[in-house]
Amino acid sequence: MSHDHDDHDHHGHDDHSHLDEMDRRVRALETVLTAKGYIDPAALDALIDTYQTKIGPRNGARVVAKAWADPTYRDWLLRDATAAIASLGYTGRQGEHMVAVANGPGQHHLVVCTLCSCYPWPVLGLPPTWYKSAPYRARVVKDPRGVLADFGVSLPEGTAIRVWDSTAEVRYLVIPERPAGTEGFSEEQLAALVTRDSMIGTGLARAPGPAAAGAAT
Repeated sequence: MSHDHDDHDHHGHDDHSHLDEMDRRVRALETVLTAKGYIDPAALDALIDTYQTKIGPRNGARVVAKAWADPTYRDWLLRDATAAIASLGYTGRQGEHMVAVANGPGQHHLVVCTLCSCYPWPVLGLPPTWYKSAPYRARVVKDPRGVLADFGVSLPEGTAIRVWDSTAEVRYLVIPERPAGTEGFSEEQLAALVTRDSMIGTGLARAPGPAAAGAAT
């Protein structure tokens, strides 16, 4: 199973030989609808670009950063993620019912959608290609520790791993552990340490660099 952590779903019209059968069907349908004038490729590209670059995982990073910095908000997020996330202005059809789960000592959470690719767009943007792939969806349930190893994540021995299966009704957000050495960081500085993969559970939050640590003092 190949994972490119910076991978995005590119919307283009290049060689599609790498696409699976479903992707080829979607592209064919798009071509027909474009030819009939039902969709505007430029508008579609703009919409996708908005989710990838302007929304993307930045919203989720701000949610996590606030949870790290504000214990009251963290409690609310874990109790009623839908309302807590909406209070920051992040709502949408793909995030109508959210559940937040927190990583901590001895416990790690992973998110998958075993049936298709249900994903919380309002907080994480568009799902990465690997999230929608059959190998990830099947293997993460059977061998979550092996999947984490593929992503370069090695957890302490004895850490329990729980896999959450997203559905059309419920989407999940993982709150990664707050990195050590971030005391005194602003929410903006904390958000810069949160990665998309860490909010899915296939990664960890970034460790603060010397420059960031110095800026917080």
